[in-house]
Amino acid sequence: QVQLVESGGGLVQAGDSLRLSCAASGRTFSNYHMGWFRQAPGKEREFVGQIAWSDGTTYSADSMKGRFTISRDNAKATVYLQMDSLKPEDTAVYYCAAAHYFGVSLPSSYVYWGQGAQVTVSS
Repeated sequence: QVQLVESGGGLVQAGDSLRLSCAASGRTFSNYHMGWFRQAPGKEREFVGQIAWSDGTTYSADSMKGRFTISRDNAKATVYLQMDSLKPEDTAVYYCAAAHYFGVSLPSSYVYWGQGAQVTVSS
């Protein structure tokens, strides 16, 4: 079992930056590839990106490239989502999740989930 807790969400203005953190506990964090998803009201959960446990290789949705950056610190069992030049359409609940495989973007491929962090971007 892996427990994931997101933090760092909040209300920001368009153009601002925000960094989300996801702290893991339980089973060996470094065995999992970590992903970020987001879900806006009335919409399906959307893949943001994923980072490999071994060398930090990232796999991102095309629409997220350029403004969103994922990183991880295995020693701290924490994964980060840096979001720059935020837009109102980035408003959503952001989730981190753990997967056994790298290069997967479907929510069903992830076995552990955090509770989510609300990010609201005002115009």
